[in-house]
Amino acid sequence: MRIICGFLFILLGCASCQWLGNTPSFGDDYITYKISKGNHEIDNNSNGLFTGNALKFQAIFDSTCIYQTTDPGNQSDINKLLGFSDCSSQHHENSARFGWNWKENALHIYAYIYVAGQRQEKELGTVELGKTASFRLSTLNHTYVFVFNDNTTIMPRHCSGGLGIAYKLLPFFGGDEVAPHDIKIKIRNIE
Repeated sequence: MRIICGFLFILLGCASCQWLGNTPSFGDDYITYKISKGNHEIDNNSNGLFTGNALKFQAIFDSTCIYQTTDPGNQSDINKLLGFSDCSSQHHENSARFGWNWKENALHIYAYIYVAGQRQEKELGTVELGKTASFRLSTLNHTYVFVFNDNTTIMPRHCSGGLGIAYKLLPFFGGDEVAPHDIKIKIRNIE
């Protein structure tokens, strides 16, 4: 009887389950994040708490990631991919994430951080459209460790130890301008 009651409890509980944030397309284990035309944030944005000590993921950019900004001076603005806030503060105070942009006929990847309110970025390389790229972001004492396709880059960090109260930062378009058309990025979390 206990087993039947437990099973019914689980079954009824799951009947009301819903995905939080973007849902996976069940053809693969990637989540497709969509930034609709005219927006900065992804559809159904849900930046939840981040309790890990590292982000490890793969991403696929497709032809929707090719764009031209209205103001040519904004073409070098860095869009955001994934990352986390840090040091129990807001992300414009302390955070680390991967960034990207389309310029010079290539998709460029960046390390993009805020340290005590000061933004810093460093180009890490390019990725081919439609190809899987690998990413890892972690902390080590007073540094962020960015790994893009097996190449490691170290960037400074404001605090040391754990992240404190942190939240995950999801894909975001801009800079100054909003997405000029629908943009889609497929991401698969690892571990």
